[in-house]
Amino acid sequence: MTTTSSTPATATTPTDRTEPIGPTTARPDSIGRHADGTGAVDPAYVHGYSPAEARRLGDQADSLAELLHTGTAYPPGSRVLEAGCGVGAQTVHLLATSPDALLTATDLSADSLAEARARVAAAAPGAHVTWHHGDLHHLPFADGSFDHLFVCFVLEHLADPAAALAALRRVLRPGGTVTVIEGDHGSAFFHPRSAAADAVVGHLVRLQADAGGDGLLGRQLHPLLTGAGFRDVMVAPRTVYADGGRPELMEGFTRRTFVAMVESVRDEAVAAGLTTGEAFDRGAADLRRTAEPGGTFHYTFFKAVAVNP
Repeated sequence: MTTTSSTPATATTPTDRTEPIGPTTARPDSIGRHADGTGAVDPAYVHGYSPAEARRLGDQADSLAELLHTGTAYPPGSRVLEAGCGVGAQTVHLLATSPDALLTATDLSADSLAEARARVAAAAPGAHVTWHHGDLHHLPFADGSFDHLFVCFVLEHLADPAAALAALRRVLRPGGTVTVIEGDHGSAFFHPRSAAADAVVGHLVRLQADAGGDGLLGRQLHPLLTGAGFRDVMVAPRTVYADGGRPELMEGFTRRTFVAMVESVRDEAVAAGLTTGEAFDRGAADLRRTAEPGGTFHYTFFKAVAVNP
């Protein structure tokens, strides 16, 4: 494949274009969420690439749309890069808050891009979107091509997130902004308390670290962004709290997002010798009880906004 353009789309009518890049090889310091176009799987993404995982990503984006996207809106005609768009779960919400922005969505996985295109076509058929297949470390766009960058749930899967941010800063114009959103599994606490549930969350953190990522990255956003050369860095916690008075969050976030994410690493945790199947199942059952009547669940995301000087 060859690159058809070195700059993002600037059309004034709705677009749905693809700008491919030459074949890439998946590696731990690439976008860890997906397989590459050859079918190889990047080991840094510990949750797998099943249809169930795609549904989980959609559930997460939908249940947290107001929490995570409030305050993010781009002016009409502004050039926006979503780095690591995955299956488009966040893309549709970006387009909902910035319908007239000129969005370029890029990902390492051709399969994920195809799913993202289908999701966007169904949710926002008139959106201005250019789709690009490539590694965020080696984007073919000219320096300063974009007015804004949006990076959500990507850095936690990279072996060197600082290097990724530096590579992305190159394509952001001076004075342009970057928005980064990450979770932090260390912020999860819940009722009923359970050592077994704490343990299975810990197994997820350990497996992600062994794969080259960091499930505790949210707390590091300020030093990462300043270290990559960004200025005016502002980080704010975005807290999810679910209890019986918020049944939609208990179902959409606690059960179908967080618990499902933890349960997805069961076989890997057992194979790695971190636990037994019986012990993992006991912890997962305790974690599920936090989404039942009488249960509560707390988790903190971190949202950062910074400027390219």
